[in-house]
Amino acid sequence: MTSERKIRVLLAKPGLDGHDRGAKVVAHALKEAGMEVIYTGLHQTVPSIVKQAIQEDVDVIGLSIMSGAHIPICRKLMELVKKEKLDQTLILVGGVIPSKDIPVVKKMGIDGIFPGGTRFEVITDFIKENARK
Repeated sequence: MTSERKIRVLLAKPGLDGHDRGAKVVAHALKEAGMEVIYTGLHQTVPSIVKQAIQEDVDVIGLSIMSGAHIPICRKLMELVKKEKLDQTLILVGGVIPSKDIPVVKKMGIDGIFPGGTRFEVITDFIKENARK
């Protein structure tokens, strides 16, 4: 198992959202769980996130969205994921996701949704169980 490649996770903050403390804390938790994390920083566009995911050959794309724009951002992300044939990539969204919107976001094809306050073990276990290597 030691020669197996670590799960590679791209964490991104799309749009104008300037709150990244949560994303940085999650990045740290994922690293502690043995994953390789690429954090893109603030104010990323969805096309740049997808481009970086392809360049970095990641297993997981995780978006941290605190702005309330999760539905249009996820819609655009999933359009590009399909276009670029990234169907083996696990797609996750965390942050401020109202419970009423979770079914809408899931229907778009987002694999995992982690609202604020989700325990780190829930996120890391989900990734370990579902990442498509």
